[in-house]
Amino acid sequence: MHAQPRTPDNASTAYPAYGFSHRELMLCVALQQRLRHPALLALMRTVSRLGNGIFWYALMALLLAAGHLQAAFRMAVAGVAGVLLYKWLKKVTSRPRPYARGGTVVALTAPLDEFSFPSGHTLHAVAFTLVACFYLPLLAWVLVPFTLLIALSRVVLGLHFPSDVLAGAAIGSLLAVLVLMA
Repeated sequence: MHAQPRTPDNASTAYPAYGFSHRELMLCVALQQRLRHPALLALMRTVSRLGNGIFWYALMALLLAAGHLQAAFRMAVAGVAGVLLYKWLKKVTSRPRPYARGGTVVALTAPLDEFSFPSGHTLHAVAFTLVACFYLPLLAWVLVPFTLLIALSRVVLGLHFPSDVLAGAAIGSLLAVLVLMA
């Protein structure tokens, strides 16, 4: 059901070819070990699943139904551009996920694809949140915490390194700015 972690030959070695260091790997291990409470893990899995798209599609539908056509349209454009961009980046970088290289990091939910860089969940969450909040700032009370939980969930669940999440957030921010300027 869940992907089995693979142990590298020497877990204390940096993996420069994959763009991450032992320190970042150990941060993944520490987060996963400290945040292993069953209720918290259930929350992380739920947030991650909602971040697969269903939450964002529902939000776009609600925005359309409420007459916020520009917000929904720009979110959709950001979504399509984000998918194209992150899939290309994952193919180009081919960075293994933490559970696949860390030995002590475990995949606590199944990944949607093989590679780690960047976090597509975080990229989309940030882009969608920024676009939606540009049009409806009151949504920030719900969307900002949800986006932060998505980003955290990706590391806690063993699917991304912190730098994957930070890169996803940066790319999502840039994407939102570009979509809003268009």
